[in-house]
Amino acid sequence: MRVSGGPDLQALLSQMRALASEARSVQGADWGRPAQGADFGRVLSESLAAVNGIQQRAEGLAESFELGDPKVSLAEVAVAREKAGLAFQATLQVRNKLLAAYQDIMNMPI
Repeated sequence: MRVSGGPDLQALLSQMRALASEARSVQGADWGRPAQGADFGRVLSESLAAVNGIQQRAEGLAESFELGDPKVSLAEVAVAREKAGLAFQATLQVRNKLLAAYQDIMNMPI
């Protein structure tokens, strides 16, 4: 099968194939034990720390620009703030999905 498109499409296709392969290997796993290496709390904590770092970087760039640092451009500040905003919005969406899943589980009849 030939896929036309840029390198982004090729990279996406290879990622999808890798994920499919990984999913196939997980299907035979023992579901009675927790998965090795995948700690939800650690992944969540690292993700929140990364979002916090993005926000702090944007805030630092904005402060440097306001103080007149010639190395920081307005465009750089705008891009950093937009990245921070998108990261925060994505975090909120994940929180909302987790909360909805928790509420669904809690409302299940026993």
